[in-house]
Amino acid sequence: MISTAHPSARIDPVLLESITAEVDAAVGDATVTGLFRSVMADNLPAVAELAADGTTYLLTGDIPAMWLRDSAAQIRPYLILCGEDPALAETLVGVFRRQVEFIAIDRYANSFKRGTEPSPHAADRSDAPPQVWERKYEIDSLCFPIELGYALWRITGRTDHLDGRFAEIAKLILDVWELELDHENSVYFFERDHEQASETLSRGGRGEPVGPTGMSWSAFRPSDDACQYNYNVPGNMFAVVVLGYLEAIADQLLGDPRLAERAARLGDSIRSGIEKYGVVDHAEFGDVYCYETDGLGHHVLMDDANMPSLLSLPLSGYLAADDPAYLRTRKMILSPANPYFYAGRYAQGIGSPHTFPGYVWPIALAVQGLTATDREEKLAMVRLLVETTGGTGQMHESFDANDPTRFSRAWFSWANAMMCELVLDLAGHRLDALLH
Repeated sequence: MISTAHPSARIDPVLLESITAEVDAAVGDATVTGLFRSVMADNLPAVAELAADGTTYLLTGDIPAMWLRDSAAQIRPYLILCGEDPALAETLVGVFRRQVEFIAIDRYANSFKRGTEPSPHAADRSDAPPQVWERKYEIDSLCFPIELGYALWRITGRTDHLDGRFAEIAKLILDVWELELDHENSVYFFERDHEQASETLSRGGRGEPVGPTGMSWSAFRPSDDACQYNYNVPGNMFAVVVLGYLEAIADQLLGDPRLAERAARLGDSIRSGIEKYGVVDHAEFGDVYCYETDGLGHHVLMDDANMPSLLSLPLSGYLAADDPAYLRTRKMILSPANPYFYAGRYAQGIGSPHTFPGYVWPIALAVQGLTATDREEKLAMVRLLVETTGGTGQMHESFDANDPTRFSRAWFSWANAMMCELVLDLAGHRLDALLH
């Protein structure tokens, strides 16, 4: 693990020992308990850089940039516990404040730098300002900060972070989502010279044609791959949920009925679009949700390992884990009907077109466990995660289902966090239970 050595970003040692004891009692597996304790102790301080302005810059791990999505996902297990650890909560509030300021810099960017240091993506054709690492617009990138701000309020009781500055940024987010209801009105474009078509948008950086659906357009998926059809359904589902959070914040904390009404109206529009255009009658599985659609009669039936995904719908809050529509969709995407579901000698699970064929993602295995209604499936997933580190003691981005010693990204902080979140679930601690 690459450490940036910020011990003040650690979870309180007493709290860590207490929660580790709960995990040991609940799981009864010393290997799982040991890996959980090690990762919970090291994963956050290895990526957190505490700034003098009270914000926290969170590296994605082995890439020296901060993603809006990844930074929120990386702290999920710590978020569950921060109500018992004020210093930890302060670090997480710092992550939220940095996200807010990044959106103020560029509402279309997915990832940012510490300052204006060089980026490997400097040749991209976009309107990115110098603080941006890359400007791949993904609807979910704007969802995660809202969820994080709401979660910090509900878990800690703090409201100081949901202030006038946040209200300004929330309105910027709504501006984007409302504008992208009809992408023809948008000025966003993105082009990158790359051998992989998924690294850029077609048609001069504008993307393929779409028809209005009530959903909001997205250029890229949570994997940072270009959308095939630009209404990403799980991203829009997440937007519906966080718009509900924003409505509650505006109503209960900001005293802004116009903002609350605006969030509610947009949420209704997107939800209607999802249910009209995002549902497909599958010959084997019945009515299921597609991954993407264009509003012109085309759709793609698949799921990707990155969150938000169709598999993660109960975590994002759009559907319950026992909802019949979710269960039908889950059955489809955890089968060969999903072109990115892979099975091998050591594992089976969801991968991604972002990585090699046959490579399963630990994030998806953790999400499968977190969304399972059966405890034995949860235990099976956590044991599979522990057994497929390739001897490194770290979660990877992906690994070969036939040979776990073959993997991409030796250390992936987000995957580490999701493993810990699943272990906490087995000990009776769930983030969605604190929010929904």
